[in-house]
Amino acid sequence: MNIVLMGLPGAGKGTQADRITEAVHIPHISTGDMFRQAVKEETPLGREAKSYLDEGQLVPDRVTIGIVRDRLAKDDCAKGFMLDGFPRTVPQAEALDEMLKEMGKTLDHVIYIEVAEEELLKRLTGRRICQDCGATFHVVFNPPKEEGVCDRCGGQLYQREDDTEKTVAKRLSVNMEKTRTLVGYYEKQGNLRPIDGEKSIDSVSDSILDLLGSTAR
Repeated sequence: MNIVLMGLPGAGKGTQADRITEAVHIPHISTGDMFRQAVKEETPLGREAKSYLDEGQLVPDRVTIGIVRDRLAKDDCAKGFMLDGFPRTVPQAEALDEMLKEMGKTLDHVIYIEVAEEELLKRLTGRRICQDCGATFHVVFNPPKEEGVCDRCGGQLYQREDDTEKTVAKRLSVNMEKTRTLVGYYEKQGNLRPIDGEKSIDSVSDSILDLLGSTAR
């Protein structure tokens, strides 16, 4: 079973990814993990990617696609995989289609965890961190017993600058535009599987596993 997992920041992709791979027994392949492994193994593409990363530059599609190709060719992907963080653009999606065709594989499901922008803002801006011990809380989902005070050490809680509503809204806007285009691409292909991500974590998991069928149970 070959899967692409999609969702905006705050949609709960990481949590669901762990549950999917445990149920279906396929590797969870994130973009970050692929880059780190390629760099660690010092593959030609890994060295090239590192040169861009060290300069703070974006890794070109040519290199990214090559690293994905190398990863999907490994033995643990023989019975399937779940890609997370790739593709991010339509050209990358087209490259993935061509790559899988060459490998004699097809993309079975593109799971898109849908969450409204208002809910994403609430999830992403509610994080609070202890300035002393680093413990993490959430004003809605995991609030401290006393507002602004860490349960663990009594330190003061603060909001990171990149968790403010203005910063989060800007980040979401950029991601939403890219995601919208990619969603349209997979809708036309007929393999997009929208999932309501505003339900409870367990309900979202159940919806995904029901979609994947009996092999996921």
